[in-house]
Amino acid sequence: MFAAWGSWVARFRWPVLVCTLVAVAAAGVWGLGVFGQLTEGGYNDPGSESTRAAEVVHDELGAQGGDVIVIYTPVTGGIDDAGLGRRVQARLGALPPSSVTAVASYWPDKIAQYRSADGSRAVAVLTLAGADEGEKLEAYRAIDDRLSVDGTTVRVAGGAVLGDASATLSTEDLAFAEAVSLPIVLILLLIIFGSLVAASLPVLVGGCAVLGSLGVLHAIAYGSDVNSFAVNVASLLGLGMAIDYGLFMVGRFREEQGFGRTPAEAVARTVATAGRTVVFSATLLMIALAGLMLFPQGFLKSLAYGGLAAVALAAILSLTLLPALLAVLGPRVDKLPVRLPRRRGARPAGTGWARLAGVVLRRPVLVALPILAGLLVLAAPITGVRFGENDERILPAGNPARQAIETLKTDFPALSSVGIQVVLRGTGGAAPAAAAGTAFADELKTIPGVAAVTPAGSGGAVLLYTATLIGTDPFSPAARDAVGDIRARPAPAGTEVLVGGTTARNVDSLRATADQLPLMIALLVGATLVLMFLAFGSILLPVKAVVLSALSLSATFGILVWIFQDGHGAELLRVTPAPAEAGIVVLMAAVVFGLSTDYEVFLLSRMVEARTRGASTAEAVTTGLARTGRVISAAAILLIVVTGAFALSSVTTMRFIGVGMIVALFLDATVVRMLLVPAVLKLMGDAAWWAPGPLRRLQERAGLQEYEDEELFPTGLGGPARGAGAGPVLGRAGRVRAGAGRVRGWTGQVSG
Repeated sequence: MFAAWGSWVARFRWPVLVCTLVAVAAAGVWGLGVFGQLTEGGYNDPGSESTRAAEVVHDELGAQGGDVIVIYTPVTGGIDDAGLGRRVQARLGALPPSSVTAVASYWPDKIAQYRSADGSRAVAVLTLAGADEGEKLEAYRAIDDRLSVDGTTVRVAGGAVLGDASATLSTEDLAFAEAVSLPIVLILLLIIFGSLVAASLPVLVGGCAVLGSLGVLHAIAYGSDVNSFAVNVASLLGLGMAIDYGLFMVGRFREEQGFGRTPAEAVARTVATAGRTVVFSATLLMIALAGLMLFPQGFLKSLAYGGLAAVALAAILSLTLLPALLAVLGPRVDKLPVRLPRRRGARPAGTGWARLAGVVLRRPVLVALPILAGLLVLAAPITGVRFGENDERILPAGNPARQAIETLKTDFPALSSVGIQVVLRGTGGAAPAAAAGTAFADELKTIPGVAAVTPAGSGGAVLLYTATLIGTDPFSPAARDAVGDIRARPAPAGTEVLVGGTTARNVDSLRATADQLPLMIALLVGATLVLMFLAFGSILLPVKAVVLSALSLSATFGILVWIFQDGHGAELLRVTPAPAEAGIVVLMAAVVFGLSTDYEVFLLSRMVEARTRGASTAEAVTTGLARTGRVISAAAILLIVVTGAFALSSVTTMRFIGVGMIVALFLDATVVRMLLVPAVLKLMGDAAWWAPGPLRRLQERAGLQEYEDEELFPTGLGGPARGAGAGPVLGRAGRVRAGAGRVRGWTGQVSG
């Protein structure tokens, strides 16, 4: 099937090339409109109690203030100066009704709750127009430069301000990351391929994948909310995976041309081998990302949209646009060569990896045990992980929005997001008695961690209170315990109590995530086991892949918790320690697990191919490592550059992803795949390749084996393939013998 597809693309290369480029260009141009439809919300569970509390308050009391809180500090005089009050009122009264629907402030009635304890500053609370976070964000951007008042220092806080600051910085950081990573990637590809034309192809496919994913996200945004972070995910995965897939495809094409095949034959073989690996790898990663759709939070669904669009397009373009370009270029793929000096007496490429395999295979227990122990030690900090939501701590310490929110929490705790929203609603349609509400509020004051309980509004069938917490961290264990204690208190007769606010929303979101997490794990593990069995025809190889990927993932998150939550090295990275954002952790788990199986498929495909031709376990492991070691290392380095550039971001969330990807890729592509996998396979022996007869026959009928078809592409284990450049092959004794040529490494061809 794959060979037939490759032949078809090669035959109709010009129509495929033109149609694909036109479609990508159109999607990219139209997709630029997605930036006007993105939201900054979606972190809550729509069916949770905290969401119901917010809906009840909105229905009974109308839109509540707090979208924007403007803190005015007089330069001279005090907040009670009559002239200052008139200037502030005039400025607030001039705000357009299309953007601001309500204003409440300290002036002119000197409302105590809008005054700081020391009397040095006062606030105005604005309610923005808009039915969702996206519309409110647009409303804020229309007035953000119209809030200053002569004679005062102004700081602006609130949810809309945090959303605007994080979205703006994320967009700038994304552009910066791409500007830094793309030139480095191109230089590395030049070193790998030794040709400017060959090096530019993966980058071209990556750019097309990102443009196309913008078009997909724009289409999705018409029917569903799409969080702005989905664009970052699409850019990261679209560019990174397309470059990785392009590395496999272009390298294999050049190798096949080195065997003397025509461009059409080389394309067919490339798609049938490296293309098949790309499809399996992309499918596994997409299944992992699809697991995010199981969660009710719109934020996680948005990340799934961005990731699925990017990975799918990276794979599709690698099987359409890239083969068409290769068929058109043919031998010209090696044009504009870059010649690097070679050392005299250099060994054939792959020899070093074969020697490494020999070392590991001779002492598998001594290799495996220290690595397993080290991974478990690195994973240990996970036991103390805490989860929260993105707050002002994701911004740089000197950011004005962060400073304003910190001032608000310190001087106006009742107006900050730290407070717990307590809704007392009459069950009979009438408002609860004021005395019952007061008595219930007095009871809540006795709960540990609650500093005060103050009325926040009344109307319809609702009494609204704000429980101010003693601490300033809404995600602390004490804050969560306070939410649980409030919910555990019996409601007054004839009433219903609903608890909302930031802490309650986080508690509900974590509970929803925990409820769905087993389903996601089952999906990831089940899909990996089934697809890898269909690819390799073994029962134990997929199980081994899942276990080692889980170990690598655990070690990665242990390091991230140690840095970003516990604060080790936080000053060096210029981040503020804070609880992990659960949605980002789930995203990272899906991506890292998918990438782990991606490299596993690529490594095992060559091992199974050799095993199918009669190699022993040791020979198959050595062949696989010798033929893929350079490619996996190159792919990991390229992906580290693309995703690691996010570590330079000023937003902690993006830096978390960047550092996490660097750690995960380094561990997986070096320690796990190059050392631990060969050691474990040696210990498993021939059992690694075993499957019951009925299952083996089922796998053979599926026709999805991840090894080359001997009838289409004859090569021999004991000697070189047709033409020059067969690469390192194994004799029956397991020694590496150089064929008629060799697989070129960093300055030549790499095999896919």
